[in-house]
Amino acid sequence: MQNALTTLLGTEHPLIQAPMAGVQGASLAVAVSNAGALGSLPCAMLTPEALQRELKALHAGTTHPVNLNFFCHVPPQPDAAREAAWRHALAPYYAEAGLDIAAVPAGAGRVPFSHDTANQIEAFRPPVLSFHFGLPAPDLLARVKRWGSVVLSSATTVAEARWLAAHGADAIIAQGLEAGGHRGMFQSDDLNSQMGTMALLPQLVAAVNVPVIAAGGIADAAGVAAAMALGAAGVQVGTTYLCSHEATTSTPHRTALQSEAAQLTALTTLFSGRPARSIVNRVMRELGPLNPAAPAFPLATAAMAPLRAHWEALGSGDFSPLWAGQNTRGCQNLPAADITRQLVKGFSLDL
Repeated sequence: MQNALTTLLGTEHPLIQAPMAGVQGASLAVAVSNAGALGSLPCAMLTPEALQRELKALHAGTTHPVNLNFFCHVPPQPDAAREAAWRHALAPYYAEAGLDIAAVPAGAGRVPFSHDTANQIEAFRPPVLSFHFGLPAPDLLARVKRWGSVVLSSATTVAEARWLAAHGADAIIAQGLEAGGHRGMFQSDDLNSQMGTMALLPQLVAAVNVPVIAAGGIADAAGVAAAMALGAAGVQVGTTYLCSHEATTSTPHRTALQSEAAQLTALTTLFSGRPARSIVNRVMRELGPLNPAAPAFPLATAAMAPLRAHWEALGSGDFSPLWAGQNTRGCQNLPAADITRQLVKGFSLDL
């Protein structure tokens, strides 16, 4: 299917594989792009060295467009009292695991897009850049646009979509409440402002004059067709790729995705400090998914990481961010190209 979005992105199909930090590398992006859709590489958690390796892998693996994804959050000021409360909440779990919580260094784990990062990717001249939590500063956005890069960003409300369209986004991802991983909300912390994909999508289509891409809860060809029927220029799909051959999703995470546990997801701040949708696990049940002790994004990650590593080594996802949307029925142990071909059938369905 060719339309305004495929022309903008330079792809065969108006389908984007959602960037999913921690569960993928270049291999998944390459496979999707080679199948005619837009593969994506999550870059916010990569060191400069790892980013260069992934960029080289993309260059070697495909001649088709690939999307590089970055965060645009404002780094928070450290709050010693909140960090102490967080470590106090986690202390019993450290004791159970035989770990020393005092040995855990504080750290961000995720950094926003910057001129330093732009220096690293400029030679690659990425055809598409996407951003979460808004857009970069105007001078930085102007710089990447001079490369000829198409700029995408996520909106979770009509107000966010209008802001993005007014400040330089070439297309907007309508991220419904069903979506897995981090909410892209950047104008408010009020979760009551968030709405499902099929409610959000037509409102964004009516509010802005750039292509709108539906995301959240789309797991198969029928979901693709439904989004297109509501005016989407294309769709973005993440959860359905989590069990693909090319994904690096951990064994506990894959097991949870293909079990009854996946029927219950919740927004949680425990793993990073920002609301993100995960399959409910032990730590979410016991601390509460939105525990106020969790430090601001992304500072919550540092103290949670050793617990995750300890329990994953034992085959447990009880302290892991089991990112997933509310619709996991599309998760299949298949090559990503096969999953892509199944999804693109939705562009020719007549509902």
